[in-house]
Amino acid sequence: MATIFLTHPESTRRLFYREAAVDGLRQLGTLRLNPHDRPLTMAELAEMAADSDVVVSDPRTPGEGALFDAMPGLVAFVRCAVDIRNVDVAGASRNGVLVTRAGPGFGPAVAEWIVGAMIGLARGTVEYAVAYRTGGDLTHRMGREIRGSTVGIIGYGTIAKRVCRLLAPFEARILVHDPYATVDDPAITQVDLATLVAEADFLVPLAVATPETENLVGAELLAAMKPTALLVNASRGNLMDEAAVAAALDGGRIAGLAMDVGRAEGQMPMPDLARRPGVLATPHIGGLTPEASAYQAMETVRQVADIVRGIAPPGAVNAADATRLVRLGNGGGA
Repeated sequence: MATIFLTHPESTRRLFYREAAVDGLRQLGTLRLNPHDRPLTMAELAEMAADSDVVVSDPRTPGEGALFDAMPGLVAFVRCAVDIRNVDVAGASRNGVLVTRAGPGFGPAVAEWIVGAMIGLARGTVEYAVAYRTGGDLTHRMGREIRGSTVGIIGYGTIAKRVCRLLAPFEARILVHDPYATVDDPAITQVDLATLVAEADFLVPLAVATPETENLVGAELLAAMKPTALLVNASRGNLMDEAAVAAALDGGRIAGLAMDVGRAEGQMPMPDLARRPGVLATPHIGGLTPEASAYQAMETVRQVADIVRGIAPPGAVNAADATRLVRLGNGGGA
């Protein structure tokens, strides 16, 4: 029987790794849980999971090279998220440890958040609701419709495609820029980045967070936007130069910002930016629905089921280097 260690703190398990997924892991081997209601340090994880074959990791628990060096029995490090930027894949590969990632099961939830945020930002919904509740300023201000607006989406992955489908009934003009994808939907116009930024009434960055896209939404791009344009970011905080965005808001060079991500702990928006006028900010809850969290948790269960049989599952990122995988299957155990 394989030994499996789940890093999720108790409160995180309640939201993101619920009982059905925990039971699924128990059926695959001996399961051990994080005893603390906080993320583990690398030293704690190395000690607590020292005899584990598989570690199933929450996004806030990194996989540092030192961890893989310290765990000669570890066969696989399974990330319950798409984002593995805090996993040292090279360090894992050097030790023959398999690394996997989950698929974007949160796509529908995040896409719905984006469209809702577009409406909320364009109509001032949250500001009105707070003012009405607290007795604040109820001066009426003209909102705007998505209908007839130009929505510019940077990136054409899973979430972007879903957003495009959701926007179709709104009768918006949709522009997409993605140098790595071909858009074959006749309702969408694929354009260069300069055209998209200059024409967008709503700018929605949904590119993958890579060194190439770090601070993509910076001073130069912001200066090319319409002063009436609204920026909506639910991808990664790394895509935005937050100082440049703050300056653009303060200087009236863009009309507003909605964001569910940032560079604060847990990928939350930075409070200084979030509290500015004209900003709608939520604490990284775009994918927080039962359906989204269950999707990724159950996907990791399916991945572990393959791993304990000695098989590299879909979602493996370094299968060619996972030399320890042969220790499992045909009897199991390290």
